[in-house]
Amino acid sequence: MSGHSKWHSIKHQKGVADARRGQLFTKLTREIIVAAREGGGNPEANFRLRLAVQKARDSNMPMDNIERAIKKGTGELEGGSLTEVVLEGYGPSGTAILVNALSDNRNRTIQEVRSAFTRHGSSLGESGCVAWLFDSKGIININAENVDADELALAAIDAGAEDVKVENGYVEVYTVPEDLEKVRETLENNEVEIDSSELIKVPKTLIQLDEKSAMQALKLMERLEEIDDVQNVFTNADIPDSVVEEYQSQ
Repeated sequence: MSGHSKWHSIKHQKGVADARRGQLFTKLTREIIVAAREGGGNPEANFRLRLAVQKARDSNMPMDNIERAIKKGTGELEGGSLTEVVLEGYGPSGTAILVNALSDNRNRTIQEVRSAFTRHGSSLGESGCVAWLFDSKGIININAENVDADELALAAIDAGAEDVKVENGYVEVYTVPEDLEKVRETLENNEVEIDSSELIKVPKTLIQLDEKSAMQALKLMERLEEIDDVQNVFTNADIPDSVVEEYQSQ
């Protein structure tokens, strides 16, 4: 499986993040709360909040939920006491794993993440041990089953995309973070239907895994995603196509 953010691609295509819609909405709500707390409740003046609200709308989150989350972030409603937690570790065969979480209990979150690493033969590392291996990028996901993927890729490049990946009926459009909104808007103006868009961490280099280590890595990543406090998980694991197919069929 060639490309950039391995787990992100697999997760999006398998629908892991949507396995429990209630959990998904909880994660989206937390992101909105923190974004509103940090930059104010006006999406027009708060880039992070705009992205969080757009992601929530892409996931069909009701507007009432979105507005309530914004009010929690600005202090108009109670329940906005969340802390950002970034945890780093090593997965199978020394792969790098970056975990972003939003928590009301930092110690609990660290313990749950550490436990997940340990149970899958991996280890939590010190702050800064793997973060340098990743770059921040914007990503736009498009279902290309009913469109010409190559034409769509060219349109994305014309719109200012930095890179495009076409795989398994999906088009992933990569941008520098500050161009994400502009590229998405240009594609939408060209009547391209967007599945989702967000900021992610993309590994600078990949570590190729054998089948056993690859499956072990995928199970670890999914377990981390299941932790309520965890928002996103990124890795530089290079997963063989055969393992991806087996994993997606489970």
